[in-house]
Amino acid sequence: MLEYLKNRHFGERAIIICNGPSLNQMDLSFLKREKTIGLNKIYLGFKKFNFYSNYYVAVNKKVLEQSHQEINRLTCHKFLSNRCTDLFQKDCLTHVIKTNNPPARFSTDLLQGMEEGWTVTYAALQVAYYLGFKDIFIIGMDHRFEYNGAPNAESVMTQSDPNHFSPDYFAKGSKWDNPDLENSERSYEIARQVYGENNRRIFDATVNGNCDIFEKVDYKSIFF
Repeated sequence: MLEYLKNRHFGERAIIICNGPSLNQMDLSFLKREKTIGLNKIYLGFKKFNFYSNYYVAVNKKVLEQSHQEINRLTCHKFLSNRCTDLFQKDCLTHVIKTNNPPARFSTDLLQGMEEGWTVTYAALQVAYYLGFKDIFIIGMDHRFEYNGAPNAESVMTQSDPNHFSPDYFAKGSKWDNPDLENSERSYEIARQVYGENNRRIFDATVNGNCDIFEKVDYKSIFF
């Protein structure tokens, strides 16, 4: 079924919804009017923010393991890494994509695989490209985290989660992988280049976001 989604939204715009605390500072009523791509544990915000994403992306093994029941219940198209294939039901909405040793650093053809790029946001940018979207607006990409240890190392949350829109995102005692912001930025630079070379654009509409890779825009001036 994945091949039928290629360029489904050719020339349209989409919003990639990351999961930073800045989402709590936004008026997200506009999400119901837009095409949206939600990431990881965004389902924790569906009732809170009064919307339901059109598409969903998750590639991190811990997120997939911790969230497989919620992911299986989602009634939107889901793009998942092949890390945990035994946890997910096979249906027309569930697209399991190879993310180990993909053929390209930025994949424009999900049938051949997808690069994780140290951040699910990078995977979502590849999904958005495959779906044909021209302009991408990213929100909730705060690009700042509180953590101990080295990038990519496994950590255990010792308090309410300060890094995401919900304090229960990685609940106290949960395992999670430390972010790698440096490599994430390298991935974003590649995405920006590929989009630009193909007359597409990526905008960062995050409130007070700490990433400087994409052009900054005020979400209110775009969506209200």
